[in-house]
Amino acid sequence: MTDLTGAVWRKSSRSGGNGGNCVEVADNLPGIVAVRDSKHQRGPVLVFNPASWASFVAACMYGGNRGPRLTSVASTEDA
Repeated sequence: MTDLTGAVWRKSSRSGGNGGNCVEVADNLPGIVAVRDSKHQRGPVLVFNPASWASFVAACMYGGNRGPRLTSVASTEDA
């Protein structure tokens, strides 16, 4: 299981205050980027390597595949 102690979670600035469908990202931990559902903060967390996460964000922003295929490194439910 990935140790998420010390994770600093942030939500998109485009996320409204109505608690809609949002994700939170913690990118302050060495070698990983953690992602979780903001409505279920004690639920499962997906963990990605930083290069995969950057590729995913670029594809979301600019469309298409701008780098390596997104692959999850681990999930907190894998353990």
